[in-house]
Amino acid sequence: MKLKICGISDSKTLEYLTMHTCPPQYIGFIVNFSKSKRFVEYNMLEKILKINKQDSKYVAVLVRPNEDILEKIKSLPFDYYQLYDCSPKDIKFIKDKYNKKIIVALTIKDKNDVLKYKDYNELADIILFDSKGYEKSLSFDHQLIKDIKLDKELMLAGNIQLDDNLQNYTQIADIIDISGGLETSGLKDISKINTFLNKIKLINNET
Repeated sequence: MKLKICGISDSKTLEYLTMHTCPPQYIGFIVNFSKSKRFVEYNMLEKILKINKQDSKYVAVLVRPNEDILEKIKSLPFDYYQLYDCSPKDIKFIKDKYNKKIIVALTIKDKNDVLKYKDYNELADIILFDSKGYEKSLSFDHQLIKDIKLDKELMLAGNIQLDDNLQNYTQIADIIDISGGLETSGLKDISKINTFLNKIKLINNET
């Protein structure tokens, strides 16, 4: 089970993650979606991304990005662009022009939403199935994706919580993506992050 912790917006938390004995494989930053309380202004983003990523990969979370923001962030040390609400044509353009690995994020309400992955399969390095919540922590029925077989890694998001039976996610996804579940009063909580990382380590040691 791989892990992405999303919505990082301060240096202290980022340093803690990158220096942890079992760091997440992916760390996400909300780059252009200002409705999110986890949104990071460009000047702050540029500053905190100077922290050495060590063994983690940095992910730019982008909702319908225009060329202005793409040009602005192109020199930042992102390994992946996680793209919401983009057509296959848009994603191909971004992938070809900026030479980044792509996480295609699909927001799920019903089976028809799930099946959209077929339109993006050749373009995506990872496919993420998320809720319709965007800046809110909403859930969706994970049973909708339990039988999906991809030729690439499947990432799962949508109101994943610290106290969930995390072992169950190993049956569905290769990577889980958590954000709000590691917060207290809207801010990332180091003690929750540590507990979560150690839970994932324990699961991986058992399997």
